[in-house]
Amino acid sequence: MLDRLARLVIPRRVAVLVVSLVLAVAGGIASTTLFSKLAAGGFDDPHSESGRAVKMLSGTFGQGQPNLTVLVTVDGSVDDPAAQAAAGELTRELSKEPGVENVTSYWTAGKPPRMKSRHGDAALITGMVTGDDSTAQKRVAELADAYEGERAGLDVTFGGNTKFQAEFLEQGQKDATTGEIIAIPLTLIVLVFVFGSLMAAALPLIVAVVAMMLSMGLMWLLAEVTAVGSLSASVVTLLGLGLAIDYSLLFVNRYREELASGKQTEEALRATMTSAGRTVLFSTLTVAVASSSMVWFPLLAVRSMGYAGALTAVLSGAAALLVLPSVLAMLGDRIERGRVIGRKKRAAGAADGNGAAPNGFWHRLATLVMRRPLPIATAATLFLLLLGAPFLGINIGMPDERVMPESSSARRVATAVKEDFVGSGQNALVVIAPKGGSDERAVEGYAKRLSSLPGVAAVRTSTGNYADGGLVTPPDLQSRGFAAKGAVYFSVMPASDSPDEAAQIVGEIRDSEAPFEVLVGGMAATNKDAASALVEWLPYALGTLLLAMLVLLFLVTGSVLLPFLAVVLSLLSLTATFGALVWVFQDGHLAGLFGGFTVTSNIAATIPVILFGLAFGLAMDYQVFLLSRMREEYELTGSPTKAVTHALERTGRIVTAAAVAISIVFLAFTASDISLVKAYGVGLPLAVLMDATLIRGVLLPAAMRLGGGATWWAPPGLRRLHSRLGLREEAQPRQPRMEREQTPTG
Repeated sequence: MLDRLARLVIPRRVAVLVVSLVLAVAGGIASTTLFSKLAAGGFDDPHSESGRAVKMLSGTFGQGQPNLTVLVTVDGSVDDPAAQAAAGELTRELSKEPGVENVTSYWTAGKPPRMKSRHGDAALITGMVTGDDSTAQKRVAELADAYEGERAGLDVTFGGNTKFQAEFLEQGQKDATTGEIIAIPLTLIVLVFVFGSLMAAALPLIVAVVAMMLSMGLMWLLAEVTAVGSLSASVVTLLGLGLAIDYSLLFVNRYREELASGKQTEEALRATMTSAGRTVLFSTLTVAVASSSMVWFPLLAVRSMGYAGALTAVLSGAAALLVLPSVLAMLGDRIERGRVIGRKKRAAGAADGNGAAPNGFWHRLATLVMRRPLPIATAATLFLLLLGAPFLGINIGMPDERVMPESSSARRVATAVKEDFVGSGQNALVVIAPKGGSDERAVEGYAKRLSSLPGVAAVRTSTGNYADGGLVTPPDLQSRGFAAKGAVYFSVMPASDSPDEAAQIVGEIRDSEAPFEVLVGGMAATNKDAASALVEWLPYALGTLLLAMLVLLFLVTGSVLLPFLAVVLSLLSLTATFGALVWVFQDGHLAGLFGGFTVTSNIAATIPVILFGLAFGLAMDYQVFLLSRMREEYELTGSPTKAVTHALERTGRIVTAAAVAISIVFLAFTASDISLVKAYGVGLPLAVLMDATLIRGVLLPAAMRLGGGATWWAPPGLRRLHSRLGLREEAQPRQPRMEREQTPTG
């Protein structure tokens, strides 16, 4: 198959390059407006109970949860006449703005204590910016530009959920650009050291740019037909750069090997396509499938990462298999031009005259490990488990404004509300009875029951205001809005602004008896339902991922046992990632080393899920690199131990270079000012480096030695299936004799 692709591409190299560049430029142009189409947030489950409550609150009652909070600070007291006059005028002006509804303030709502700070020098204005997420974010940015800052003796700061989303989106765009600026030059330096020539070093970056521009263009098209989360743009940028470099390194290195063996350009390219190209194809499928497993989750932020990861992997692989061969066909042996490091006597990884791998570092390491496989494997496994031990103390939460930098106005407002205001209502809950509005006695009784729950300060509904299990004030004009179309809703005010206490109240309401069906909504309910959705859909995502990995690895190796071994080892390589996730981002160790961030004492539930999907795919990526070469060597030698030592020696240097290069790319994530993104910048490089060192250099050779020839075993039926479906180029591959060698070679 790949030989046919090579025969198709090489003679048409100019046409392939022209078409690829035109599509890449078109994608790049389209991507200039990509961020305006992306949705910030996406950490909720719209199909959950809380999601249905939000929809009903809007559709049935014409109410929306306030998404605009304006913090007004004065030098003296908010009750001073001058402050009251200026703040009242500000409230009236905001209420007249198009797209802004339900504007109320401390000064116009009867001076409720919950809207005034403890020190009396600040108060709140709340409202609702209408429209979809994109429209509301643009509108709140316009309002902030018009009103924020010093104004008639008032210091005005805009916050609220919509402002948070707008800043989150803007920061994500800046981070993607910063990541490219940091990663590309550093990667070029690494590539120059790997290849020794500027021409060869530039090729992976050319492929990466094409892949990223194509990916951004297709993400723009995807955002036209479905909602796409803003964090996905960072994944496209940095995963695209990393994977394209990975694939190009493998491909270019193999092409140079083929040239060094005396082949001409076209013959060398065809040989490269049928060997390294096959590995790139399977690696692409591996990362794409691992990323696709995230689309099971209903949370937009997680699902969008799955879209972005799969799309980027496919396009990076396509660019490596189409653009790169076309460029190499035009360059021929001129790939060595611009050499800045002296040429070695023998190309890295080339075989000696007898077809044996050079006795280099990776060969010696594999031989050492296979001489004492059990104690060495045990020590390495214990070390990885030790690194992962902090994960046992993980405290799951959901992201809030603290993921943003301290300069964020939305974060400053949210922090001020939590610290300086008592019972501000930021964690108010909504309980909706879709068919309970016709029975006032039942409504009254349920309101009393809700107000008597521990931690509940007050309840408002159509029959009045309640506290401590009794009626406080009778219904007024505002109470009428709590009932409509046979439905009624209750506004439940927690006594504390603590999210944890609000979440506990959600559980108590859902567990308590009600005279009618109820839906519980509000931020605490939304976060609780989002975490539950992740747990609910996790088995489906894991099942899909593991089954697909086993099938793909069987097609790579033709073995029954090796796919299971590779999956287990890849899972083990993630221990350091998840241990560091808790140790650094939950417990706060080494926070300054990664640019500083606010330690929240918990981990957003979405981070482990997204990290697992991306990191597992990358770990399996390196497994495919090595196992594919091992299969090739095994078919040549028939020796399980030689297959390991030869494959490690021939891929060791280039895979290590690829791991370093992609780690540099991912470390650019740590330059982000969003702590969620920093977590990917720490976790992904750890997964890659663990897999490229301890797993590839120690645990896999040890396991292969312990398993011996049995690791390549498959029943006759599956061997025949692999011969038909496995992506191999030989018409009749030779089945090696597994008994030919049972001891490691020196």
